[in-house]
Amino acid sequence: MTLEKLQAEMIQAMKNKEATRKLVLSGLVDCVKKAAIDKNCRDNITEALVDEVLLKYKKMVQEMIDTCPASRSETLSIYKQQMEIVSEFAPTLITDEEEIKSIVSDLAIQNNIELVKSNRGLVMKIIAANLKGKADMGVVSKVVGGMLQ
Repeated sequence: MTLEKLQAEMIQAMKNKEATRKLVLSGLVDCVKKAAIDKNCRDNITEALVDEVLLKYKKMVQEMIDTCPASRSETLSIYKQQMEIVSEFAPTLITDEEEIKSIVSDLAIQNNIELVKSNRGLVMKIIAANLKGKADMGVVSKVVGGMLQ
């Protein structure tokens, strides 16, 4: 996802008078711009940065849904609407354990790393560099723990 696509969707939401959608998309655009300023890449915003921000925003909205009391049904429905909108744009993460296992094995072979418990930190460092933003790192950590002898 690029910043330009997000901005175009936001403009389209304004034209269609979709207030909630416009509000969520403008929040996403603001978060992307702030992250770009923080990383000193305001003039060159990459798709990877946009995806990273989208995933963080999605996680934040999910936490809002999880912590919202059931008695506040109106607020909860607003949060769920926001999640639907964010989910349209956020990248989907790899959660299939078998796929992650094969990726971990390939990366270990490419980097000549033996899959033993003493190398866990090194393995996770290499995997994080390759899979961050592409796979659920909680699932990756679980799979790596299971693979280490």
